[in-house]
Amino acid sequence: MDTFPLGPTSVRRIGFGAMQLPGPGVFGPPRDHDAAIAVLRRAVELGVNHIDTAQYYGPDVSNALIREALHPYPEDLVLVSKVGAVRDDEGGWIPAQRPDQLRAGVEDNLRSLGVERLGAVNLRRMPDDHLPEGDEPVPFEDQLGEMVKLRDEGKIAGIGVSTVTLAQVQQAIDTAGIVCVQNAFSLVDQSDAEVLDLCHEHGVAYVPYFPLGSAFPGMPKVTENDVVTSLAERTGASAAQVGLAWLLAHRENVLLIPGTSSVAHLEENLAVADVELSADDLAELEKVGD
Repeated sequence: MDTFPLGPTSVRRIGFGAMQLPGPGVFGPPRDHDAAIAVLRRAVELGVNHIDTAQYYGPDVSNALIREALHPYPEDLVLVSKVGAVRDDEGGWIPAQRPDQLRAGVEDNLRSLGVERLGAVNLRRMPDDHLPEGDEPVPFEDQLGEMVKLRDEGKIAGIGVSTVTLAQVQQAIDTAGIVCVQNAFSLVDQSDAEVLDLCHEHGVAYVPYFPLGSAFPGMPKVTENDVVTSLAERTGASAAQVGLAWLLAHRENVLLIPGTSSVAHLEENLAVADVELSADDLAELEKVGD
């Protein structure tokens, strides 16, 4: 499997996202604890060395599962987390954007994963118009400054940003030396193409969420696209594999973190590395985003 740098370490381009391991709504314990443990162990057995998680998945659930399944961690395993939110008692998502809250989020991840340093931490930026009434917007430069302090202290090896604009990514590259960006991007939603190109230019890893289209009802899905399904039938791959394989072929700095709570689905996702799209296939798929 190809690799790409994620901060000081190169990781395989297909990793694993832990968001689907907790219960419904990314809250509470998993439906099947043993299955969740099996998925994590099988992922590492199959060569995954990049796991994306967050303390607020559960909260603490995904991190606790990762620690139970994999600690002591393989030397080449890069654990990447994110900060910028917390959960309430009902599972609601509460912004936690102040520098002190970002620091507390990093400390919570270190504690729950049982590590002294994280491979990278993404600052999930909350748009100002999404903040609760009465919350003051936090300047992006203040957030980046705190992340740089955490890196300088050795608590994180690399800084990432998520749900950010082109201007914010440029600012983060210039002032914080970021190693990754997590934004929405897929074959059917290429609105973030300029950010992807900027990351490619600077050697920054781009980790798309919603890689198969938005998870929200009524939004376009890669697996429902006629061109994708037709190509899947011709190649013998699944529609999801075609969509993921296109992302890998689209830019060399794209890292995938498909998530699942099923070993069978995990193996299908990782088999994307063996899906070969011809130049004609790629040209046909490129038209989908026009």
